[in-house]
Amino acid sequence: MSRLRLVLPSLADKERVMDYREEFIRNNERMDGCATLREANTFEEWYQVFQDTLKEETVRPGFVPATTYLAVDGDEKLIGMIDIRHRLNEYLLNYGGHIGYSVRKSERRQGYATEMLGLALEKCVELGIKEVLVTCNKENVASAKTILSNGGRLEDERSEEEVCIQRYWIHLGEIK
Repeated sequence: MSRLRLVLPSLADKERVMDYREEFIRNNERMDGCATLREANTFEEWYQVFQDTLKEETVRPGFVPATTYLAVDGDEKLIGMIDIRHRLNEYLLNYGGHIGYSVRKSERRQGYATEMLGLALEKCVELGIKEVLVTCNKENVASAKTILSNGGRLEDERSEEEVCIQRYWIHLGEIK
């Protein structure tokens, strides 16, 4: 049984989403899987981007349709965020992948990322995505372990602005 649930953000999530954002900014960390949350000036601005990205006809230039989920625990605490891109553009194929995710620093090292990725793969099945590309920085050993734990197979490594990106494929027909 899962400790987490993936839920779609709503306007009622303003406080917990902005608190999540502040924790990342305070710790000077990247915010993967958050659909431009770091760059948004307000919750409402971020929420509009989230809404626009849900559909092909409203997705903004340079983006692909995607669904961003909040990963919440039984107490409704926001543990992490995960973004599922419905298709890949050239950049995502080379560096970003289908799924991006983050777990707040105060909740790491408890297996939440592995659980979140597993739940996201179930959503990928619902979207009809049969092969999922997940990438990580080669130095992010924890993320590589998360991907491997969910059936990822390393295809290759590619450089992006002096950073080595590992590209893993997860074939959903092979998930146990």
